Parts: sequence; structure tokens; C-alpha cells
Amino acid sequence: MPVLLDSTYHCGPMQIAPKLITWYEANKRDLPWRHTREPYAVWLSEVILQQTRVDQGMAYYLKFLQLFPTVFDLAAASEDAVLKAWQGLGYYSRARNLHATAKLVVTEYGGQFPQTAAELKSLKGIGEYTAAAIASFCYGENIPVMDGNVLRVAARLTAMGEPIDKPTGRGHVMAFLWEWIPSENPDTFNQAIMEFGALQCTPRNPGCSECVFSSECEARRQGSVDRLPFKQGKTAVSHVWMYYAVITCGDQWLVRRRSHSGIWKGLYDFPSADVAEPAEVDEILSGYLTGLVRQAAFQLLDVSEEFKHVLSHRVVHARFMRINVQEVFEVPDDMRWVTRENLRELGVSRLVDRYLQQLLES
Repeated sequence: MPVLLDSTYHCGPMQIAPKLITWYEANKRDLPWRHTREPYAVWLSEVILQQTRVDQGMAYYLKFLQLFPTVFDLAAASEDAVLKAWQGLGYYSRARNLHATAKLVVTEYGGQFPQTAAELKSLKGIGEYTAAAIASFCYGENIPVMDGNVLRVAARLTAMGEPIDKPTGRGHVMAFLWEWIPSENPDTFNQAIMEFGALQCTPRNPGCSECVFSSECEARRQGSVDRLPFKQGKTAVSHVWMYYAVITCGDQWLVRRRSHSGIWKGLYDFPSADVAEPAEVDEILSGYLTGLVRQAAFQLLDVSEEFKHVLSHRVVHARFMRINVQEVFEVPDDMRWVTRENLRELGVSRLVDRYLQQLLES
């Protein structure tokens, strides 16, 4: 049940900002992107950290800066190189948008990022949060940021009962943030409230007993901390079964570049039959695979155990059928033959990478 919003309650700026910033200066983590106001580096960190833990994203951030030190380097890189560098982070549309935006910044803006959140939002892959973060952290624009940590902190401080996954709830949070943010140092405030949500006002087991807002927090007063923030509903999870044909001919491997839309667009994998329910391997071989290899003689070597891969709204159940053919055959435009050495250089999904690691190491 949602917690009723007490519309008469407001955390004024004198109650929130000073305490929050003091807490931040004493407790903030030493993160590399906090030591720069260079828009390219800040933008890179924000895109990488979307739906990614800081400890995981750190290595990718440093790797990207090493491979692509400037926006010009990223723009000049091939999509394959960018996707390979991104491999393992998931949500590959972020990498494709990152690459497209780098090209746009170079060609349309001469390599200089726009300086306002309103202008930044016109760039591909930059939404409300990322635009506000870059504009605030790099250019000092007085604009609040609102990510998952901020939504949680605001919802608990105000005991806000509207769902944060709906426009009404997010609108209420933004109104509170505009009330709290100090015009003299909005960047520090924004960093502070995000860090507070990440370290202190955590989703589970928040540190309420030692919280600097123990006297102001309305959720603590009402005993509703563990029920906030409130979300109205989640998207149903679907399942798909994928049967990959790992076809080899000597040192040649048949790979496919996923050109259709989807989270793995632009990555490489193997030809596959995707079905809505489990199927017998023999059915796949007699249907999809026979049509692919046509007259080429093939031999089924083995079939892997199931590899389960959980995405945000989909669960993939994958099995890999290792197949040997006597000679290479003509393939569609989205497929090609590569050597084993070339295979290691291609950007693949985490699911395929897990299988390849197991196969190639054995």
C-alpha cells in the first residue's frame, strides 16, 4: 500500500543543503571523474554508470579513457572497436549512442559539448539526468539531478507516497529538489544527494540510526522507511530460448553480426534459432540449420548445457550446438567466416562470451 503524502510537509533548503554538503565532504568516495570538469570525461562516466555499479564501471571508465582519450578519438573509432571495449557492461544501446554522440559533437559542435542541460538533451542517449549532471558538474548550471538514489532520498525525507516510476511522483521529487538546491554550489549539492543515497540512505538496511537527517526525515518519523520509495508496478518478464549453431570448418568460424534492432545490435554472435518455448535439438537441426548449410555435410559435435542470461525484462535460455562442416559455404550478408584469432577480437554479448571462455579454455 502506498504511503499517503503529507502535502503540508516541506524540507526547506536551510534544513537540507548545509547538512547534506557537510556530510558529503566528510564521507564522499574518491572517484576519478570527481577530479575533472572536462565534459567528455564526465559524460563518459555518466553513461557508463547508468545501470552499472561503480566498482564495475570504474575499470571500463579508465579503459575508455585509455583507448579513446578525447571525444575526437571516440568519434574516429569504428563501431566494432567501441562495442568490443564495452563488452560485458550490457545495455549495448548505451555504447552505440555514446559513439553516435561523439561523432555529432565533433562534426556539429567542433568537439565542444553544449553548456546547458537544454542543449545537451538534444544529443543522442543524453536524457534529463545526464544532461543535468554534465551541465551542473562541468558548467555550474543551477539545475537538480534526479537518479534512483536521489528519488529514494527525497521520497523518504518527505514520506512521499506517489510512485516514483510515474510522472506525478517524479514531478513531486523535482519540485522538492528545486526547493532544496542552493544556487551558489548546485554541483556539490547534486553530488552530495546522489552519494548520500548510494552510501547512507541505501535501498536496504539504510543507516537511519546515525543519519544526519534523523530529526527531519518524515519516513523515519512515520516508520515507513522500508516501504519507500513506492513503485506502482513492474514490467512483466518474458522468456526466450535461443539455439546457437557454432559452426566451424578447420580454423574458420561462422559468425553473425546482429544488424536488427535490439540490445545486442552491432555485436557478433552465431547463427541462432530463437523460439518462445523449449525445443528439441533435432527439431532445430532439421529446420533452421538444414536451411542454413543447405547441401554442406555437417556433423553435430556436442550441445552445451543451458546458459541462462537475465536481462531487465527478459530471460534468455541459450544452448550452443557445436557443429563441424567439411567445407565453408556461402552465407547471408550478415554472416561471415573468421579465424579463431579474429573471433577473440570481435565484440560479443556477455552470454556468448561466457560460452566462448568455457569452450576455448577447454
